[in-house]
Amino acid sequence: MPLLGTFGSSASRGFGRGTGARKYTISGFLVVAGGGSGSGGDHGGGAGAGGFRNFTSAPVLAGYEFTAGKTYTVTVGAGGTSYTYYPSGTPGTASQESSIVGTGISFASSAGGGGSPYSPSSDGGSGNGRRSPGTGGDGNQGGYSPPEGNAGGGATNQGGAGGGGGAGGQGGNGGSSSGGTGGTGSPSTMGGTDVTYAGGGGGGIGHSGSGGSGGPGGGGSGGQRQGGSGTANTGGGGGGGGHGPGPYTQDYGKGGNGGSGVVILKIPTADYSGVTTGSPTVTTSGTDTIVKFTGSGSFKA
Repeated sequence: MPLLGTFGSSASRGFGRGTGARKYTISGFLVVAGGGSGSGGDHGGGAGAGGFRNFTSAPVLAGYEFTAGKTYTVTVGAGGTSYTYYPSGTPGTASQESSIVGTGISFASSAGGGGSPYSPSSDGGSGNGRRSPGTGGDGNQGGYSPPEGNAGGGATNQGGAGGGGGAGGQGGNGGSSSGGTGGTGSPSTMGGTDVTYAGGGGGGIGHSGSGGSGGPGGGGSGGQRQGGSGTANTGGGGGGGGHGPGPYTQDYGKGGNGGSGVVILKIPTADYSGVTTGSPTVTTSGTDTIVKFTGSGSFKA
């Protein structure tokens, strides 16, 4: 079950009062889960992107307090791992959520749904695309506001599969000769530059036609043979595999892997302790220190 955002609950704000424990708010944070993997096989569905949660609003951040001297665990979710199609179709797998957990704080983004070759559809931070007639999986599995993702596309026939949902838009429906496009991702400047994250994977195609393009934000493209993988540290969903011409090797029709997630914290430099694990990238911007985790680790507030 996804962790709820509980920064700044009344309990966390009261922690340490009377004991001298200092609390502070940060300038922003981005938490993106890993993307799901695309479905393998005969026009496999594209995978949903990882959940995308980006906060820079001062009124929102005012409720999110860190306790100085305490260590917070950062988990960067892995992307889903695809399986080979041959000799039978297989669904993609969901990814892993990303999170920040510590004193007074338990916050996460939901895993992306793996692509579907048949049914049922898979829900997630963003939902998966579907191959067989029907709708794709639902997004925003955590029920957050603003939503962390969108639904995947469906299919109406045995031509192309639906694309996976992205943080910024739904996955496209598959057509008679093309896979659905992956849903577009969402931009963030948390790391110091404008980067788009959490694009959905494109849907695969059958014997003829073209796979759907991956959504902007690291989504992998759908294929006539193999699906493309989501880009690392974007939370992009993997593209669905296809059923084009042979040779029928072990990797024939394989869906693309999901892209891993990322966690970025923008901390006032005056409050930054400099104590971390997991080798994050640390830069400065104005009065803030930007700490970017591309793998799991921790930091001391």
